[in-house]
Amino acid sequence: MENIRTIIADDHQLFITGLRSILGDSDQYEFDVVALAHDGDELMEKLKLYIPDFLILDLNMPGKDGLDVLKLVRKENRDLKILTLTMYDDSKIVKSAFKTGTDGYVLKNEGKEGLLRGIHEVLEGKTHLGEGVRLNEELVTNSGVTIERFISPYEDRFIKKYNLTKREIEILRLITQALSNKEIAKELFISDQTVSVHRKNIMRKLGVSNTAGLIKLAYDNSLV
Repeated sequence: MENIRTIIADDHQLFITGLRSILGDSDQYEFDVVALAHDGDELMEKLKLYIPDFLILDLNMPGKDGLDVLKLVRKENRDLKILTLTMYDDSKIVKSAFKTGTDGYVLKNEGKEGLLRGIHEVLEGKTHLGEGVRLNEELVTNSGVTIERFISPYEDRFIKKYNLTKREIEILRLITQALSNKEIAKELFISDQTVSVHRKNIMRKLGVSNTAGLIKLAYDNSLV
């Protein structure tokens, strides 16, 4: 298995112990935890000293604001794979984390399988959004009429760039609200199969391979 030099940045020792145990259960990677950091300043020092492949970062640590730490980390190392693992589920913080440079965002109450899935996807170069994480503060539905009437300049450029239909934009915005195919179908009065076809077409046009990638791209282009 591929060896992954890893740093864990968290100030709760009990949680770190449990996390190391979970990393040891991976059947795809061998995680070598080369260092631990308990605050932002210590993390910056350890990053320079150990040059890891992968960082697991809690946003709630003593000292510097977690998002400021993330920004500094990304500035120092553009290629480092970063998974944010935190209790913060506020949509504004989630959005800021992705904008600042995290590759994945998982809540600490995520189960072992979900956490490992997120870790593996980040290491594979994908964007991961964990269970229960949303980029919108609440579930808000958007009819085709609403989208057409209140379309922003950002959306207009996005639609033209990727050649998306109005229906695809409508479905994309519902996807960003963490709705399943079944829920989207019910909202739009269409079949699950039709939603599935649209979802695949949207992924193909946008060049992404999973739902988290769709959500990140939509956020980056000010659609949510």
